[in-house]
Amino acid sequence: QVQLVESGGGLVQAGGSLRLSCAASGRTLSSYAVGWFRQAPGKEREFVAAINWSGGITYYGTSVKGRFTISRDNAKNTVYLQMNSLRPEDTAVYYCAASALRVGARARDYDYWGEGTQVTVSS
Repeated sequence: QVQLVESGGGLVQAGGSLRLSCAASGRTLSSYAVGWFRQAPGKEREFVAAINWSGGITYYGTSVKGRFTISRDNAKNTVYLQMNSLRPEDTAVYYCAASALRVGARARDYDYWGEGTQVTVSS
């Protein structure tokens, strides 16, 4: 079993940047695909980005493509989400999740989830 902890959230002005981290413990993260999802109040959980175990395959949600970049450092057991050109509509709790089977955009494919980190973008 793997435990995930997100960090790096906070308050930023529109147009600014943040880098989220997803650190794993318990097992090596290199065995897992990792995804980032977000959920805003009153809205459904939304796929943001995903990366396969090696970092060679990445996927992005339509609303973040070109602005966000997912990457991983398996030596540090950590996955990152670099968020640039942030908009007020990016405000949400961001979750990372790990999948032992596949990389993709469906939340149901992910077995382990972190507790989330709040990102707030002011206009």
